[in-house]
Amino acid sequence: QVQLEESGGGLVHPGASLRLSCAVSGGDLRGYAMGWFRQAPGREREFVATFGRGPNDIYYADSVRGRFTISREFSKNMVLLQLNSLQPEDTADYYCYADPAKAGWALQRGPYKGIWGQGTQVTVSS
Repeated sequence: QVQLEESGGGLVHPGASLRLSCAVSGGDLRGYAMGWFRQAPGREREFVATFGRGPNDIYYADSVRGRFTISREFSKNMVLLQLNSLQPEDTADYYCYADPAKAGWALQRGPYKGIWGQGTQVTVSS
């Protein structure tokens, strides 16, 4: 059974950067479409970015495109999310997600029947 563990969250000032990591255990991430989602207080969980099985199968939410970058490190079986130019509205719990059935582009919409991590908290505040 695949398990996901996120790390890298923290408290930063507006304009700062963070790098989130998602360690995949119990399986090879190549067999999954991988995604990052976030949930702000009082709001529903929303799609942030996805990296499918192909090298160009990458999609971003409009709100983060140009500021966030998703990538994969096969040697470490990890998925990364680089967060640049962070703003207070980026404050949320960030979750890693793995789906063995969907293509990367399909992670932009539910339903989500794959595996979720426990989340890592990102707070952007002055």
